[in-house]
Parts: sequence; structure tokens; C-alpha cells
Amino acid sequence: MAADGVTVLVGTTKGTFLVAGDEHREGWTVHGPYCDGWSINHVVGDPATGTIWAGGGGDFHGAGVWRSTDGGKSWTLARLTKGMMDDWAANDPSFAEMIGWTAEPLPYGDSFSQIWSLCFANGTLYAGTKPAELLTSGDGGETWRKVEGLANHPSRESWSPGGAGLVLHTIVPHPTDPGTMWIGISAAGVFATEDGGATWERRNRLSNAQGASTHTHPAGPRDGETGHCVHNMVRASGDADVLYQQNHCGVWRSGDGGRSWDDITDGLPSTFGFPIRVHPRDADTIWTIPLNGDMAGRFPPDAAAAVWRSRDGGRTWQGMREGLPQTSCYFTVLRQAMAGDRREPAGVYFGTNSGSVFFSGDAGESWSEVARHLPTILSVEVLDRAV
Repeated sequence: MAADGVTVLVGTTKGTFLVAGDEHREGWTVHGPYCDGWSINHVVGDPATGTIWAGGGGDFHGAGVWRSTDGGKSWTLARLTKGMMDDWAANDPSFAEMIGWTAEPLPYGDSFSQIWSLCFANGTLYAGTKPAELLTSGDGGETWRKVEGLANHPSRESWSPGGAGLVLHTIVPHPTDPGTMWIGISAAGVFATEDGGATWERRNRLSNAQGASTHTHPAGPRDGETGHCVHNMVRASGDADVLYQQNHCGVWRSGDGGRSWDDITDGLPSTFGFPIRVHPRDADTIWTIPLNGDMAGRFPPDAAAAVWRSRDGGRTWQGMREGLPQTSCYFTVLRQAMAGDRREPAGVYFGTNSGSVFFSGDAGESWSEVARHLPTILSVEVLDRAV
């Protein structure tokens, strides 16, 4: 993996994979699987050092975060909660010996089952869990602490799980202010802190503008708020706190850091989808991948794949199809399975539950498949040390 190339970090149901391209974003090769076959919900990297973290787990392994400092050649694991394997090992010495198990207590017992999201910003590593908690690490993932301000939020008893459970799936840091951060929880909505996590404000209010779309789904907007089942959220570049979210019921834009939201779904073929991405330098250029609905199969409308792009902040949309399958396409792109690089032109990447990674090197105009036949892809991020 060349230092001046691009590495796509792929989390799957059977471990972590690294899809490496050269300095021209060509010559893609697949490396892996890593992380001992764990289900990996999210993989992120630090472009300054090349360190990679992979978070995941489940009922069998418990939750943990893997770390590699040598480009994926070797990995260490920080286990955070126990799983079924611990109960088996405690009662079966031969099994315990086979997996190298010890009876040393894990830091969070059985309080959560998975790491669902990761984010490295301002020298701190953050992790979102299932059920929804936020953890922080100041030593690169070796030790962790729980953010009590969110854990004790006064609205917590009203949080309801989404289809995947009560998951903290999106962590959005402020680029210059380490005390400001936004998170997304399904199905509790958007929360923000401006004091380093000591307190959190719930930010789901609809703006005063008339919404463009009509939502009749039970998870849709009501009582002056967006639907609380936010699927993914991104912050635009620049000084203004412009946020976009793909919700269970539409795409939304906030120009005030999430204090109010405008519906920008009009022009898309569906209100339902999972990921959303914003251009690294243009706050008005965004991409999303609509699916045909939560109860209709969750595949591209008309079984023809398209990434939909807006260049005017969601006022108009265009379906980008060149290089994507246009017949008999039934894949799903999950909430964390779309990413981008910072090169010129901007690169956009997404992974499917059928195991393919697609790449556009021209801001979405055309697409190519750079990896296929991987396990179900849960997340896609980009590590680009040359930028």
C-alpha cells in the first residue's frame, strides 16, 4: 500500500478489508480479512500516522476495538465487554486454552454488545455503542471512558430503538473546535455538545419553512420535529455549521448546526435511504443513495442503481448512473458504507451488502467497481495520507 495512494477501509460481517489504490486511484488490490473474522461495523484511520482502528463485535465476542499501526500487517484488540465466548470459556478449560482466554474482568462488563461507530478527531478517539453510549480514548484506543453527560441525558428514557437497535452510529466533530460535536442515534435523533460532552442538546426541530415532502410513515416528522430515526449525518466544509442528514423519511439540511432542519427530499425518487456524503470543499454538493422504501425491499428504485447528486444544497437532484448496474440490481448500501476523499476531483466511494465497492474519481459523474465478492459491507471510509 503506497504512502501516496488511497486506501479504502472496509468493515464487513467477516472482518476488516483494505482496498488499496495507487497515487492515480487506480490498480486496486484487496487485502484481508483482518480482525479474526469479527463483525466490524466501522473502520477509520488517522492520515497523519496511518493508524487504523476497527470497531465491532456482537453477542459472541462482545464489543471491542482493533488497532493497527503498520498498515494492517498486525493488529491488537482492546476488548471492552464480554460475550458468549466468555461464558463458554469460564465453564470449559479446553476451550479457554484454545482461545487464550483469561478471567480478567472487562472494563464495561456486559453493558453493550457492539462498537457501532468510530471517529478520530483532535487527538481523541471516539466510539459509539449499541445500546447507545459514547466512549472516548485519549491514548489511541487502549483505555476508554464513558461520556456521562450523554449517558445521563434527561431524555434518555424516551429513546426508542430503530430496526438495528438503539445505536449511536454517527459521530461528527467540529473541524476546529474540539468542544463541539454532533452525534446521531437511531431512533433518538441528533444531539450536539458545545462543552466537550458535559451537556448535550437534542436537535431535531423542523424549521419554519414549509416542508417539500409529505411523510406518512410512523417514523416520520411530527410535533414540529424531524423523524428521530436519523440514518446518517455529515457536516459541510467551511465556517458555517451546515449539516445534512439522511433520515428514515427523507433528506434534511440544517444551516444552524442542527437547531432547525429543512426538508430537501423533493426531486429524489424515494424518501428512504441510509448514507449521505458532502463534498470536501463545496458545502452545496452532496451525494446520497435512495432505496425504494423500508417495507419494499430496500434496493434501488426500479432495480437500477444510481447515486443522486445535488450541487445546490438539495434544491435540485440528478441521478448519476454511468458504470452502475441498471438492471436486476437489488443491493443495499448501509448507513456507514459511503465515503469520500479530498483529492481533485473529489472521489466518492460506496460499498454494498452484496460485497462490491464502487468508486468515482470525478465527483460522481461515472463509476467503476474496484472490489467485488467481499462479505456484507457495513462501512466504508478512506485513508489518504498524501492529502
